[in-house]
Amino acid sequence: MSFDGRREELSSPRRVAVEDTSGVVDGFRCAARNAIDAGFNSVEILGANGYFVNSDGQGANGIESRCRFAMEVVDAVVREVGGHRVGVRLDQFDATADEHALELHVVSRLSERGVLYCHMIEPRVDGRRRVSRLLLPFREAFGGTFIASGGYGREEGIAVVGEGYADLVAYGRLVLANPDLPGRFELGARLNECDRATFYGAGADTDPAVGYTDYPFFD
Repeated sequence: MSFDGRREELSSPRRVAVEDTSGVVDGFRCAARNAIDAGFNSVEILGANGYFVNSDGQGANGIESRCRFAMEVVDAVVREVGGHRVGVRLDQFDATADEHALELHVVSRLSERGVLYCHMIEPRVDGRRRVSRLLLPFREAFGGTFIASGGYGREEGIAVVGEGYADLVAYGRLVLANPDLPGRFELGARLNECDRATFYGAGADTDPAVGYTDYPFFD
C-alpha cells in the first residue's frame, strides 16, 4: 500500500546473500538516523514475525553464528543513534527449544549493548487471544525496560505490570479498533471489536479509511 492509499505491486523477497549484508545493515543504520532527524524519539528494530533476528543469519554453526547478522544490525543502529534510543521487538510464536535458546541468547546480548527496551510477543495459546505467561526467562535476561504484548486486555495488562512480569504492555489490535483506548480503559468502557476482514488494507479498494480510521470513538 502506498502512502496515498494506492495498491502497489511489490517485488518478491529473496534470501540475502553474504555479499549483500553490509548494505542491508547500513540500510537499518540510515533508516534510524532519518527517523531521529525527522523528530522521532526512538526507533524499534523488528526482529519478530520471521524477520532478521530469528533467521539463520550468516551461518548455522552455533548460536553466535546464527545471531551474527542481527547483532550487526543492532550494533550499527546503536552506534548511529545511541542505545538509549533503540528498542528491539521479538516473538516466541511456536518456538522450538532450539529457537528458544537462540532468542534468549539474543536478549542477553541486547542487554549488554544498553538497548533501551526489549518488546516481546506472547506465544498464542491454542490460537486464541489468551496470555501464555511464557516470557519470564526473557524478562529476567534483559536488564532494561521489558514490554510484553499479544492477547492482553485491560485487566491482564494491569496484572502483569503489577506482578513485575513486564514493565509495560503494548496493545495493537485494541488500539486499532479503539482510537481512544486509554480513555476507555480508564472508564472501564465497552470496547469496539476488531474487523479482521479489513486488516492490512483489505478495505482500501473502496475507502482507504476502512479498517484504520473509521472505528468510532466512545460516546
